[in-house]
Amino acid sequence: MTDLPTLDVRNLRVEFPGRHGTVTALDAVSLSIGPGEILGVVGESGAGKSMTGLAVQRLLEPPGHIAGGEVWLNGRRIDQLPEREMEKIRGREIGAIFQDPLTSLNPLFSVGRQLVETIRLHGGMSKSAARTRAVELLAEVGIPAPDERVKHFPHQFSGGMRQRVVIALALAARPGLVIADEPTTALDVSIQAQITALLRKLCKDHGTAVMLVTHDMGVIAETADRVAVMYAGRVVEIGPVADVIARPSHPYTRGLMGSIPTLGARVPRLAQIDGAMPRLDAIPPGCAFNPRCPLVHDRCLRDRPDLRPAGMGHAACWLDSTPEEKAA
Repeated sequence: MTDLPTLDVRNLRVEFPGRHGTVTALDAVSLSIGPGEILGVVGESGAGKSMTGLAVQRLLEPPGHIAGGEVWLNGRRIDQLPEREMEKIRGREIGAIFQDPLTSLNPLFSVGRQLVETIRLHGGMSKSAARTRAVELLAEVGIPAPDERVKHFPHQFSGGMRQRVVIALALAARPGLVIADEPTTALDVSIQAQITALLRKLCKDHGTAVMLVTHDMGVIAETADRVAVMYAGRVVEIGPVADVIARPSHPYTRGLMGSIPTLGARVPRLAQIDGAMPRLDAIPPGCAFNPRCPLVHDRCLRDRPDLRPAGMGHAACWLDSTPEEKAA
């Protein structure tokens, strides 16, 4: 296994120009994912999770655009490639799994036809070889009787089975990176567990790097190796899952952990994070979390912290800084 990360995002900035000024949707986002690793990206709605995945794939809705930073895939910078080159990378080197499998599958064609077309587009196989590969993929993602099911249409599959088909499509060209955006949200809990177990197995078997975007810390705990916590367009904490869950460093992460019920623990009420995440066009000076933070001090109101070592990972917080740093 190479030491080179499959995905390396460096200080990524995404902007949306508008009539009343420019809105910064992502600000200095940095993260990396190694081969065979699952990075969970978690946060409230609007924190920038899905935006990060779209920016990596260059699928931002105009006038949104990458205004700064770099995106590297297997040692090759891709954020400045011409669109024609980027089209070759999508599907072939970057697979995508979306929240609602019905939006990813064409209801007019059998799943076999859709798999065959994807395999032939990116792999250059003959039609018969591509069909054989399609059946193998369906079997690999746990579709029973794949020889028969390959002929069926999306409406003939349950929600969990449709999501397995979408995973098969994402893996059709054997990409090095898969971006999974809320892949279990529309599924019931038992099916969620099956899909997360499948993602882990496929990741380890193929050495695929996975960016798992979700708001569900339970899914992160069960599936991911590391987790990046996002707030108001920035990564506020990143580190190994077990460490971040057991010993969160950022007050926002502590609030997230405190709001999750724990089996066997008797508490009068769950903790809550007061207030709401600021609009992207009204982020306060200093730390964006300062209006909601119970541990805020003077420097939090003035200076925005960068990621700094904290526990086994990094956190963007002045809480553990020295008295001299807090007063700076």
